[in-house]
Amino acid sequence: MITRQTVSDKILSYLNNQINLAQLVEWAEMCMVEGGFDPEADIDLLVDVVMYLAGADTDLFPLTWDICQDFMTRLGTPIRVVPM
Repeated sequence: MITRQTVSDKILSYLNNQINLAQLVEWAEMCMVEGGFDPEADIDLLVDVVMYLAGADTDLFPLTWDICQDFMTRLGTPIRVVPM
């Protein structure tokens, strides 16, 4: 089941270098092919974000920090950089 949390977790995994861009894109492509979006979730939002991630390995859909930050905010998991 693809939920807001599922998508947020994948983006966070990417941002934390636990998966690379190719793995994120492959996951997103599989989500679009197989479906399984939570019917109780905001499907339009999830499809919008996952579809963008599926194309993030192209010049047309660059996965910048600002875009990741926007996605996370829209998914209900806002992020920010905190100095250590």
